[in-house]
Amino acid sequence: MPHIERNVLYTIGGAIVLMTLLPWILGKVVPNQVFFEWPYFFEVAIGGLLSGVMYSLVALGFVLIFKASGVFNFAQGAMVLFAALTLVGLIDLGVPIWASIILTLGVMVILAFAIERVVLSHLVNQEHIILFMATIGIAYFLDGFGQTLWGSDVKRLDLGLPNSPIKLFDGALLVNEFDLIAALIAGVLVISLALFFQYTRIGRALRAVADDHQAALSVGIPLKHIWVIVWSVAGLVALVAGIMWGSKLGVQFSLSLIALKALPVLIIGGFTSIPGAIIGGLIIGAGENIAEVFIGPLIGGGITDWFAYMLALVFLVFRPQGLFGEKIIERV
Repeated sequence: MPHIERNVLYTIGGAIVLMTLLPWILGKVVPNQVFFEWPYFFEVAIGGLLSGVMYSLVALGFVLIFKASGVFNFAQGAMVLFAALTLVGLIDLGVPIWASIILTLGVMVILAFAIERVVLSHLVNQEHIILFMATIGIAYFLDGFGQTLWGSDVKRLDLGLPNSPIKLFDGALLVNEFDLIAALIAGVLVISLALFFQYTRIGRALRAVADDHQAALSVGIPLKHIWVIVWSVAGLVALVAGIMWGSKLGVQFSLSLIALKALPVLIIGGFTSIPGAIIGGLIIGAGENIAEVFIGPLIGGGITDWFAYMLALVFLVFRPQGLFGEKIIERV
């Protein structure tokens, strides 16, 4: 087994052991402040893992764009908000839910064509910082344009998904049914995309484009088609994320800020790895839930606001490329 893979396994194993043993130790040392029972611990951990799959879904949109262009797409959060606003707007106009989802997906594909034609086609071979600044412009445009079209009020998105706790193991564990369905949908999408980009010609073309735009063009890879495809797929991911998070929190401006929670996921998993987005999301989701419930009472709570970023900072110090990211080696 390669050395780097052993390190990844040791890191993941160490994180699991630490997240399991630390609450148990705190429950023994300060039992008056930290309530600990194994069924309760697993309930908290499962709830965190389900939320972590949702984080992975948002992070996946960043990974797709980064693999195609090597640029961090600052507009991914705005795309989540824009897709959710469009979906709710169409439903409010009386369009059936299934038709609204298809029409919204069509809007996201049209948006991908517009971004390629108006912005990206003029920036081929430009510095990454210029492309990054372009995505900032796209983000602010989508924020404003979406709220101009559909309004800025908080909107309720009800797709009829059940939202009640279900009992597992004779009632020993309670799991929210909506979280379970959302995690299942997100998991299927993530695995499908991972297989699609790993084993298809488009996936190989994506990696070639990310490595060198000019070289990819010279071997006949149509750059503009690749960008349209990857931005369309990112739009699909944004739509699914918008549906899941919008159903849970309501469709509002703060949806675009969920993208910020995807940053620590990317730092831990690696910016170029789809499996890394999954593992990173699970670590963040479970870690912040366990920390909030078992460590929070000792320091006043509010851990979920900063735990993910602190964990990402630790990874940046010791493993800046993330668990599954590619280490950049430059020879001079």
